Amino acid sequence: MYLRREKTKNKMLNIEDMKIKITLLLIVFYVISFSQVSNTGVMDTTDGEHIGKISVGGYVDAYYGYNFNQPNANSTPYFVSMNRHNEMNINLAFIDLRYNTERVRARIVPGFGTYINSNYAAEPGALKNIVEASAGLRLSKRKNVWLDYGIIGSPYTNESAISKDHLVYTRSFSAENVPYYLSGAKLSVTLSQKINLYLYLINGWQQIIDQNQYKSFGSQLEIRPNNKNLINWNTYIGDERSAAHPLYRNRYFTDLYWIFESGKKFSSTACAYIGLQQKIGQESIWWSANYSARYSFTHKFSLSGRVEYFTDPNNTMISSIISSNQFSSYSGTVGVNYKIGDHALLRLENRIFYSEKDNYFDQNFNAVKMMNVAMSNITVWF
Repeated sequence: MYLRREKTKNKMLNIEDMKIKITLLLIVFYVISFSQVSNTGVMDTTDGEHIGKISVGGYVDAYYGYNFNQPNANSTPYFVSMNRHNEMNINLAFIDLRYNTERVRARIVPGFGTYINSNYAAEPGALKNIVEASAGLRLSKRKNVWLDYGIIGSPYTNESAISKDHLVYTRSFSAENVPYYLSGAKLSVTLSQKINLYLYLINGWQQIIDQNQYKSFGSQLEIRPNNKNLINWNTYIGDERSAAHPLYRNRYFTDLYWIFESGKKFSSTACAYIGLQQKIGQESIWWSANYSARYSFTHKFSLSGRVEYFTDPNNTMISSIISSNQFSSYSGTVGVNYKIGDHALLRLENRIFYSEKDNYFDQNFNAVKMMNVAMSNITVWF
């Protein structure tokens, strides 16, 4: 009788163990199957530590860059990110504070660094140090529809200012010549499990202080066909006349990018865009395309690279430092990445630029077609 009871008890324990194991396997399968590709085009990938309804996060991107053309001003031309030559410096550091409830949310991200100094140069006073600051309200109890006001991250191109999210460390020509931030209102609508729509009413093309009395419009359509791919299509239209550009009128812009994350060893992304700037008596077009890839040899060690081309024949977005030349350039990048735990990344990278015309200077201040920049970086986030 005692043996029977023990056998019955053991069977029940075995059945319970099997149930627990099956449940754990199902949870793991669910997480693997339904994990989504991160949209690296937006600055919303640091969760922080949660304390009730508040989360606190931080980010430090430190670097040392060496431009073998040795620019006189110790600043690599045409770039706002990681642009200092022969200096150990901070590209971007910030504290990310968030408040979230079922119906209300807010975000404050003050920051500093050489990226801030270059990218926010046109903004007055303390506005220079706001990476993001917004307040939002959920408009529907049943549907995921949000309206946010403030200084918000830009959706344009597959690269944001958060370098840890990207396959290569430095920013492409594409990302450096679209808005990194917007000021205005953002309407977020979840259309289905695979499609999100975002509409923007903003002050203009990367400007917190409005440069004219007109407002600009933007849109973002984010499509996730499966858990390995993301396709994002953005548009922009706005009147860009200002004191600095009195002849400018409407600007039209669209970009399309694709992100692939295999979940194993290989990741890649591609972006292409075209812009049209109307001026009194003239129209100017610029366009760009790039492709990046990363191969992971181990969980910690990976190799990455990027190829790109950017052309701006009328110097609408980039004014050539050789005043008589139109700007266009190729770029090739290769880098190695080493993960240190879950919250740190060490990177070494080399980037070569080639222009069909003399759009660069060498160390003797001679106009040349090539530029070579080496970069090292440590990024830590929490």
